[in-house]
Amino acid sequence: MDSTTPTPQTPVTPTIPLAVTDQQNSALLDDTLKLLNAGVPEKADSRGLGEIDRWAEVLGASERPGLAKIIQELKTLNEQLSRPDTAAHDLAETLATLGAETGKVAEETSDDYNGPLTQLGKLLIKMGNALSR
Repeated sequence: MDSTTPTPQTPVTPTIPLAVTDQQNSALLDDTLKLLNAGVPEKADSRGLGEIDRWAEVLGASERPGLAKIIQELKTLNEQLSRPDTAAHDLAETLATLGAETGKVAEETSDDYNGPLTQLGKLLIKMGNALSR
């Protein structure tokens, strides 16, 4: 093999759908509410970024309609928090959008998630408002 021969690509591994139980969903929701109730973090840290990644993975595996916008905004938030030059206004806008979209999902939920999702939506909007000042 000469140096111009491309190395073979590793075959794409098919993704296995993530199975998430109600108990795991509840735990993730509780963890996130605790994290956000502690106040706006001074800077992005691994815990906060980890929560964003967990949500994106869980929501991506869900078959529930209406989550595409939330998943997109989570990716945007992760990118914004990973860059040191992101303006507070941009973060505020993303958080407010996430809050509004979470509120819409909460309105369509008739199970035990309605209350916590409503609370999460309000917290995200509140954080966005705090950052936009």
